[in-house]
Amino acid sequence: MSDLPSQHPSRRKLLQRLGLMGGAAALAPALRTLIGRSAPAVPTSSPVLTQPAALAATGVSPHRVALISTTDRAAGVRRAIALLQPDSFSGKRVFIKPNYNTGDPAPAATDPAVLEALVQEIQGAGASQITVGDRSGMADTRSAIERMQVFALADRYGFTPMVFDELGREDWQYFPAAGTNWSRGFAIAQPVLAADAIVNACCLKTHRFGGHFTLSLKNTIGMVARRVPGDGHDYMRELHRSQNQRLMIAEVNKAYRPALNVIDGVDAFVNGGPDQGQRGRAGVMLASTDRIAIDAVGIALLRMLGTTREVSNGSIWSQTQIRRAADLGLGAVSAERVELITADSASAQIAEQVRPFLT
Repeated sequence: MSDLPSQHPSRRKLLQRLGLMGGAAALAPALRTLIGRSAPAVPTSSPVLTQPAALAATGVSPHRVALISTTDRAAGVRRAIALLQPDSFSGKRVFIKPNYNTGDPAPAATDPAVLEALVQEIQGAGASQITVGDRSGMADTRSAIERMQVFALADRYGFTPMVFDELGREDWQYFPAAGTNWSRGFAIAQPVLAADAIVNACCLKTHRFGGHFTLSLKNTIGMVARRVPGDGHDYMRELHRSQNQRLMIAEVNKAYRPALNVIDGVDAFVNGGPDQGQRGRAGVMLASTDRIAIDAVGIALLRMLGTTREVSNGSIWSQTQIRRAADLGLGAVSAERVELITADSASAQIAEQVRPFLT
């Protein structure tokens, strides 16, 4: 972390960078690439999902994916956010959901530089509160997030770190099984759902345990309980033993709508994963408000690098996670809806290389 600035960026500089809407709008047309049982009794109501109508009403595509060519993760995060121009975080309680399935180096887990840059940007944008939390699938969560410097960063920046495994029964919100492939529904950490804005910080990698790939849709599984105190059901055992695992991954995403998704594609696992595997270098940072769009671009990048048969076969839009999420109305439904936006020639060149794989 010594190569990253330890001071917060000035609010004035951040607003200058994020406020260049007119200049970005003028530049974008030249660089934009159009591609082409019932649950145990702790009932609470499900949140109402907002649709991306506000963006559509302004003529801005809600399916944009910012693509930044970079090997500098911190700079990539900042540039991607500045280019995407997501809704303001000013005055909002923000929950950042990283990928800490284990505490192994990226792309196994969210790199500390990515988390630090996100925190700096969100604080600089005027967020009233930031919480960072996860539940590991293959490691002790507290140990994993400590290894990834989350507690040290929390001390430095004043955000709240959260270990989902340590939440009480009252801190989980149940969602019913009806309309899903979950036999008893599922439960999501209530502090995530209580936030005004949710940010997914994801990695680019394959998944050898049945998910096939683990990007923003799969990152949501870390919000889901393995067990809720007092409820003996093992939700993760059910998920990973189910032939419908990929459908179930998509279905939990209906519980919320993120304000921002970031995929660190500087490095990738093109085989194996999620904790270890064959590495490839995509050299990109992606950002979008649309989970399907950004995951489709992530899959296209994996295909471009050379990846597993499961990820390579057929249309991206027939991949089970993607198809089910599209059926649930969670984002883009075809390559023609996805808009890749870039801000420099190196990024535009990668976008052109990715485009043939986004089918």
